[in-house]
Amino acid sequence: MACSGSFVVILDATIVSVALPAIRADLGFAPSSLSWVVNAYTLAFAGFLLLGGRLCDLFGQRRMFVVGMSLFTLARLAAGLTGTAELLLATRAVQGLGAALLMPVTLSLLNTTFTEPARRARALGTWSAIGALGAASGPVIGGLLTQWAGWRWVFFITVPVGVLAVLAAGPVLPSRRDVRPRPRLDVVGATTATAGLAAVVYAA
Repeated sequence: MACSGSFVVILDATIVSVALPAIRADLGFAPSSLSWVVNAYTLAFAGFLLLGGRLCDLFGQRRMFVVGMSLFTLARLAAGLTGTAELLLATRAVQGLGAALLMPVTLSLLNTTFTEPARRARALGTWSAIGALGAASGPVIGGLLTQWAGWRWVFFITVPVGVLAVLAAGPVLPSRRDVRPRPRLDVVGATTATAGLAAVVYAA
């Protein structure tokens, strides 16, 4: 579970880059705005990452894994089906939000599942290796898909993985029953941080 989440999140950050020329030609992106296909994802991911970790603490691993993976997968499907530049950027931002909800859960699962230090170290090593594999294989997979199947398949490729992970989460991950009152979430702070990051990148 943890490795599947890490793999799709990191893969999504690199697989799109080689498809940008094809996306520009098909959807009519201006040269100055094409980079936002990547930036919209990475900025939303970075801006909401702390909020995702907090939500995992409050609502439990299984719930946030299902929410994060579902949002991420649906946004990937929508990105592959979109027909306009504006909608593609919107779906990329939603992908980043889903990734920010999902990624903290993957690390939390390892820390709570593997309590023995040696096993935890091996699990974290595997998790890191899978993430590195996703980063390294993204451009290769993206290039092959763009050339032989079309740029839309760089988004469709991980949809089956997301669907299977969501279906498996119910029986595999433990549920959390916690009746304690939950503190307020700093959604405004996370949104402001993300908007600030976007403004800095846009100004640059």
